[in-house]
Parts: sequence; C-alpha cells; structure tokens
Amino acid sequence: MQTIKTILVIAAIPFIMASCSTKKEAVKTADTDIIPVKVMNLAPTTGTASINVSGQFTTDDEAYLSFKTGGIINKIYVREGDAVQQGQLLATLNMAEINAQVEQAHIAYEKATRDYQRVMNLYKDSVATLEQTQNAKTGMDLAKQQVTSAEFNRTYSEIRAPRSGYVLHKMMNEGQLASTGNAVFQINGAKSGNWMLRAGVSDKEWSNINLNDKAEITISALNGKTYSGVVNRKAEGADPLTGAYAVDIKFSGDKPTNIAAGMFGKAVISPERKTTGTASSWAIPYDALLDGDGSNGYVFITNDNKTVQKIKVTVSSIEKDQVIISDGLQNATALIISGSAYLTEKSAIKVVGDAVVTNR
Repeated sequence: MQTIKTILVIAAIPFIMASCSTKKEAVKTADTDIIPVKVMNLAPTTGTASINVSGQFTTDDEAYLSFKTGGIINKIYVREGDAVQQGQLLATLNMAEINAQVEQAHIAYEKATRDYQRVMNLYKDSVATLEQTQNAKTGMDLAKQQVTSAEFNRTYSEIRAPRSGYVLHKMMNEGQLASTGNAVFQINGAKSGNWMLRAGVSDKEWSNINLNDKAEITISALNGKTYSGVVNRKAEGADPLTGAYAVDIKFSGDKPTNIAAGMFGKAVISPERKTTGTASSWAIPYDALLDGDGSNGYVFITNDNKTVQKIKVTVSSIEKDQVIISDGLQNATALIISGSAYLTEKSAIKVVGDAVVTNR
C-alpha cells in the first residue's frame, strides 16, 4: 500500500511542476505587457509659432537715376560695381543743345526787359496805356521764369550720386540717346551698411507678425552663419505679381560685411504678439510624431498613466529641434515621447523617469 502511494506522488510531481511553471510564465507575460515609457506633460501656449521666411538682401534705398532732359550721352564716368560718393558726377549729356536753350532764354529775357523799360517810359509820357505797361511787365516776368527753367534743366543734364554706395547696373553707354526719365544707372546706399532681408509672406503669416519681432537671419553664402535681426517694416499691400506681402528684417547686432544686393537669405521670425481666444499650440519632440503626412500626423497620449491612446494631430510648423502642433491635443494630459515604437491602441504602460514639461 505504501508503495502505491509513493508511486502516485512521484507520478504527480511533473504535473505540479508544470502548474508552477505556467503560473510563473503568466506572471512574466503580464509584466512584459506593461511597456515602460517616458511622457511629457502637455501645457498649451496661447500664441503663434515661429515663421520661416526667405528672401533677398537689399538696402531699401536703391534708386534708378536718369537725366531730366533728353539728349546724347556725352560721358559716363563709372562702371558697374564701382563705389561712389554722395554728389559724385556719374554721367553727362552733350550740352550743345541744352546750352543753346539756356542762351535763348537769356536773350528772350533781355528783350522782354528792354520792351518793358520802353513801355514804362512811354507810360510816364502818357503815350502808353496802363494795360500796355502791365502786359510788358508780364512778358518780362515770363521770360525770367523761362531762364530759371532752362538753367534747371541744364543742371539736371548730368547725373550725380544722391548717396554713397555702389553702382548696381549701368543701362546705357556713351553716344546713346537718353530720353527724359529713362534710367541710366541703378545704385544703392550699401556703403552705409544698412542691409536688410526682404521676404514675402502669406496673409496669415503677415497678420501674426509685428514690428520689432525678433528674427534669426541665416546667409547660406556665408557658410550658413546666423545673425540676429528684427522686423522693421511690413508692407500694407500685396505684391500684384506674387500675391505675397513684403516684410523687411534688419540686423540688430553684428552685421555681415561681404554681402551684395540680391543675395539670398533665410530667417526665422518669432512673433511676440499673442493671439486672442482659445488658439493654442504645443511644441513636441520629433520622435513623438508618428506617420506624418503633410500637415497631419499621429501621436500616443495618456490621461491616466496606465493606458495609451493614438490620436490625430495637425502640424503647424517644423522648427529646428521641435514640431509645433496646432490642433488635436486639447484634451490630452501627457504625451508619450519615448517607447512609442512598441505601443498600440490601449497598450498598458508604466511611466519611468520624471515627466518633461513643454517649454514654449
């Protein structure tokens, strides 16, 4: 009888061990189903995201210079790229015709003066009437104004630099016929160093930008060096060709010394003006965004630190080290920023480490 009991006990040992092993595996499996993650507490910030723009450098004082009167160009004293000083003579016309016009005006004035003197003498002798005297006086005054006009035209039959800068373009050469108002030179005041980046923005971006908003300017031609800047002008109308609104950004700190008009540049504007209402934005790490497609993407969130939920979000902009979300996180408490590769909808999680707080 004792032998039979011993046999039964020995036979039951494998079943007991198997049962214990099953319980251990179940516990182990339950533990591995809980995925460790790191989270970031979501704190929305009312305001606007940074705005990326691109444009060309200008001095905002570029000018097209021309002659006041038409004529044959006699001499051009500068070439493209030359530095010029304020008041420097740049070009002259052949003055033969213009000098003749001035001389004619002087001769006409002298005759009108003599006529007036004769009429005045006759008026004193009661030979000429008052009307004749007044008409002679008017004729003399008109002739004097014609002299002033002719001398003014002669003065502007030469081109002088209105400011110190550089000759950007020379449109005509010596011997050509220059019509009134036709541009001969394009110059700027680059020697003053007042460079600015002129960029085009959309109407929505324009409305979010204020004067004196800070910006970071990057010049790819200078090995991507970055300079500090501020917005100093906003156009009050759209460009009729592109539909964009011009925004000028000037340097607020160190200025580059080797840039040229038309050189390409980029800038990131950080609007300071806060929007009204309930508009919010969230800055999240790149790794937290899943399945990005244009302006949309997905993220994992948790509201109880125990399970996760996959939700759709709207991407407002992508910045240097973060993604700006404009919609979708209004009802979320925390965002999964690490471990999301192992998650699915309703996955069980365990938060490890301290929660990160958004900083905008």
